[in-house]
Amino acid sequence: MAVIPDSPTTLPPAAEAGVPTVEVSCLEKGTQEINAVPDELLVTFSNPPNTPPTNPLDWSPHRKTFTALLTSISGLITLMAGPMMAPALGAVARDLHISEAKANMSLSIYILAWAFGPMVLGPCSEVWGRRPICVIGGVWYVIWNTVAGLSNGGELLILSRLMAGLGASAEYAVSGPIVADIYSSDERGKSQIIRGALPLLGPAIGPLVAGVMVQHSSWRWMFHVLSIMNTIVVLLIIFFLPETHAPTLLKSKASRLRKATGKAYCTKHESNDVTLGKRLKIALVRPMKMLATHPTIQLIALVMGYQFGVLYIAHATFASVWTEHYNQSPTASGLHYFAIVIGCLAGLYGGGKAMDRIWAHLKEKNNGRTSPENRIPLLIPGMVMIPAGLIWYGWAAEKGVHWIVPDIGIAIFGGGHMVSNTAMGAYVVESFLDHTASAGAASQFPKNIFAFVFPIFAPSLFNTLGYGMGNTILAIISVVLSIPSICILRKYGQKLRDIGNKNM
Repeated sequence: MAVIPDSPTTLPPAAEAGVPTVEVSCLEKGTQEINAVPDELLVTFSNPPNTPPTNPLDWSPHRKTFTALLTSISGLITLMAGPMMAPALGAVARDLHISEAKANMSLSIYILAWAFGPMVLGPCSEVWGRRPICVIGGVWYVIWNTVAGLSNGGELLILSRLMAGLGASAEYAVSGPIVADIYSSDERGKSQIIRGALPLLGPAIGPLVAGVMVQHSSWRWMFHVLSIMNTIVVLLIIFFLPETHAPTLLKSKASRLRKATGKAYCTKHESNDVTLGKRLKIALVRPMKMLATHPTIQLIALVMGYQFGVLYIAHATFASVWTEHYNQSPTASGLHYFAIVIGCLAGLYGGGKAMDRIWAHLKEKNNGRTSPENRIPLLIPGMVMIPAGLIWYGWAAEKGVHWIVPDIGIAIFGGGHMVSNTAMGAYVVESFLDHTASAGAASQFPKNIFAFVFPIFAPSLFNTLGYGMGNTILAIISVVLSIPSICILRKYGQKLRDIGNKNM
């Protein structure tokens, strides 16, 4: 038997003697006795001549793009459903005879589910693979989203929105890790562009569809349309989405070899002494431990959470700016959401391109050495654009100037949010490549809590202070949070990760 030590830098006695051992991640801390695996029984990726590569990182560019686009289409539905109810809240409250606050709750609680779902589904994808989580989550979403469209009371609507959000959070939990599975660090920006472009259309298409439904049909049909669309996506995933999680693929290969030969084939990610229940327990606890013990994740989570909360304030109140202050129809108010989308798309494309160039430049400058801190420079333009866009948009809406002016301001804000969010997401991925789903869930947990809470107090904020001063205060807080975080991560990022790993 070989013993895996707590510290990843200390060689176990078996390794010193030249005996191969099974690796255990430093995030699965705790001395564990596991069977040593002879080299000939250790399963790795290998390809006979003239056969397609089995390692997702070695797939062809076309196969990678197709896989990323499937997750992107799924993300489009997920993000459509988030702010989609905003233009329909008044109609929902009237038809179901509920208060405005309860109607707003049915909007926000969908986002709350995104906080808790990935904390379970992300780790599960590291045990069973990405594909099963996508399928189960998609089916669950279709069922409960359909129930939301059939609701005859506020309580059932809120419950069904919560449950639908849990299903939708599966895509939220695994789409980033899927892309990280198939693209190397050198292409992180490119992969973010492919994965993120379609979902960004969701916040614009969703309210637009809802506005049309409210004006010309029934708000219930906005749920039915989403259920039909997501059923198609689930079928596409079932038939065309391959498994991308390397440890899962290797475990499947080892299992086939054990059945075929009777020999104890094994991967470096598993051993006969670690049961499925134990692996699942470790995986489910991991995101909360990472959030509780890793200072880098805590910093990223705080900044991302605040920025996402402000984004959802904009989503929740944007329609009322046009219907109440500019006297436009619900359909016309939905069209203005494209200003946010255009800004986000520009930020995604520009930020993704810049990310890969900055990474390549710093890699060459440091003789091929890389670190997660190479993602930090891209945070700076995002941190500038967010407060600038908020102030521009807020005061333009406050003064009631021509509609194009607040649209430009909100587009600048959207672009800054996307640049900043892309860079922080990449930083988390580079910091925790072995557990991208768990790290992503940990860093995004406060993000979705903020997105749930912030729109609740947004009406009071703007009713009391107005759009100009209200958005100025939000911008100032963003600056106060962002600047120290950039400096700390840039200078002390590695030390903070070391502290976090020791605490795990």
